[in-house]
Formats: sequence, structure tokens, C-alpha cells
Amino acid sequence: MVTTAAASALGIPRTHPLRARAVNAAEVRAMLATLGRLAPGDWSLGTACEGWTVRDLTSHVLGQYEELARPWLLVGRTVRGRRRYPGLTPLHAHNQCQVDARRSVPPHVLVGLLTRFGPRGVRSVERMPVAVRRRMRLSPLFPESKELPEDSMDYLARVLLTRDTWMHRVDVCDATGQELVLREHDKEVVGQVLLDLALAWSGPPTYLDLSGPAGGRWGLGRGTPAVVVQADAVTLMRHLSGRPPLGDIACDGDPAGVAAVTGARVVF
Repeated sequence: MVTTAAASALGIPRTHPLRARAVNAAEVRAMLATLGRLAPGDWSLGTACEGWTVRDLTSHVLGQYEELARPWLLVGRTVRGRRRYPGLTPLHAHNQCQVDARRSVPPHVLVGLLTRFGPRGVRSVERMPVAVRRRMRLSPLFPESKELPEDSMDYLARVLLTRDTWMHRVDVCDATGQELVLREHDKEVVGQVLLDLALAWSGPPTYLDLSGPAGGRWGLGRGTPAVVVQADAVTLMRHLSGRPPLGDIACDGDPAGVAAVTGARVVF
């Protein structure tokens, strides 16, 4: 079935702290460039994030970086979210409070604030020694974090922060019809998603043939592949995040393996 060997996704290295800084900075620039191309009417368009417009989504991204620079806001919004939105998980309630905090702020001001707090948030994390970040658990604030590959501030800083911003840039482009511009750092984001997918993989051996600038060929599991997956890399990322793929994902092979691919999810 497969004629080309693929490296195991388990062999993808976790992003080094110095590399994480460059990737995060590149993604903030890419997000700002995307927002800078929006037309006035684009800000009110709905996104793949249920109940959120492009404007709401931007408020959330801003809040992520703002809270790194001002951690007391993180704690305050978490406490407020549990009180205000008892029907949501602590993380989702907190995220909604990020949106609520900027309800009356015009879009151009949101972009200005992200321009300011994006780099500041990244620098704030870097001032904290890596060993300290690794010991700091996220789960006391967000119990859902226990399901992450690493329940730590270090994982948030090196992997999740950039991944979240990246996926929301995809959301903005999908909602507005803007072309998604992919550069070198996008491969790092996709690679970290595939690493987390491989760490949790319980399905049969699977061959991923991902096209596009952020693509590549990777193996999940050990042994001869029972399933071949062919898709654009961004399309697979949408699927793994639980969003509509907006593209074809071709799965060929063992039915149990196809079902494993169909049900696979990674935290974004």
C-alpha cells in the first residue's frame, strides 16, 4: 500500500525554548498581518468557534498574550468565569471572559493592543526560567489541563500558545475568505500537533501523506501501515481540532484504522 518510508511522528522533537520564541513571534506577526487585511465588515462574521465572531476571536487571542504580561488578569478572569458561566468548563468560561473584557473596544484598537501585548507576553514568559515553567502546573486553574501531554506552563509557552494563535488565524481566513499565508514557522506548529497525536495514538499503524507548504510524510504507530491518510496539512489540522475539515481527507485501509483517524483529536 505504501511505497515511501515515513519517519515516525514520535521522533519529532519538542520545540526548543529558543526556537519557540522565534516561532511564537513569527505567528504573532502573521496574525497581525492577517487582521490588517480585514475589511470593516469582516469583523462581525461568524467563525468555526461557536458563538464567536472574528472580533470575538481576536479579543481572545489578545487576552492570551495580555495575561502572560499581566498574570493577575488570568486569575481574575478564571474566577470570574466560573461564577459567570457555571455551565462551561473552567477554560471555556475563562476564554469567554477574555471576549467580554473587550466588548466595547473598536477592532483597530484590538489590533493595536495585540501589537503591543503579543511581544510583551512572549518576553514575560521568557523571563521565567525553564525549570520553573516546567514545575508550574496549569491544572489548578484549568482541571482540563491534566489531559494535556504536559500539564505545565512550559508546555503552554512552547507549544499551546502558538498553536492556539495559529489555529485562530486559520479561523479568520476561513471566515473571511482570505488566503492563508504559510511560511517556515507553520511547519513547526503542524509538527508539534503531529507529535501530540502520535503520543496519544492507539490505532493501528498509519501513514500520513500531508500536502501543502506545512506538509510532510509521517508514521503513527509501529509496523507496516494499515491505513494511508492523504490530505492537505491544514485540512488535517482543522479536523484534529474538531473543526470542519473544509477539504478532503482520504483514508484508505483497515476500517478500524479509518475510524481511529476519523475520531482523532488534539488539543488546540
